[in-house]
Amino acid sequence: MRLLIIADDEALLETLQKPEHPIDVLVSCGDLPDHVILEAAKRVECDQILAVKGNHDSSSAFPPIIKDLHMETVTVGGLKFGGFAGAWKYKPKGNFLFEQTEVNSMLSWFPSVDVFVAHNSPRGIHDREDEVHLGFDAFNRYIDRVKPKLFVHGHQHVSAETAVGSTAILGTYGSRIIDA
Repeated sequence: MRLLIIADDEALLETLQKPEHPIDVLVSCGDLPDHVILEAAKRVECDQILAVKGNHDSSSAFPPIIKDLHMETVTVGGLKFGGFAGAWKYKPKGNFLFEQTEVNSMLSWFPSVDVFVAHNSPRGIHDREDEVHLGFDAFNRYIDRVKPKLFVHGHQHVSAETAVGSTAILGTYGSRIIDA
């Protein structure tokens, strides 16, 4: 299954073109306006759109064509996707900001998925030691417990790949195409 993963950089539309091989699922890891997500899907001719919101996104719901994965699961082409929105609560007010303990509690029961889609990274993997870009400890525990095939995230403004056991962790800034 071919995935287009997008996150954090609206300028991705400047270079995004229809790929040689079809995209099965567009996955947005957050901090992108709905119109950017929809335009990206249109350009690659993909009608299957899964997404989570980022800490800079509006609190409004996605348009119905975009399936919100925050604390939900969706199966597409035999792959089970699930996700988590937002970042850690680095300021008193804002959308999709969570304390580490909240995420621990919420993910303690979350079911097993093949592909986990998040805005934030697992703690210590691709995160930055500043006041905003710290990963969630709960993601590390979820990866240890469930061992998803793939964990994709945005937020850190890096495109990086790291393996944790059998899980490939892909940070995305802008866009990337992968086969899952």
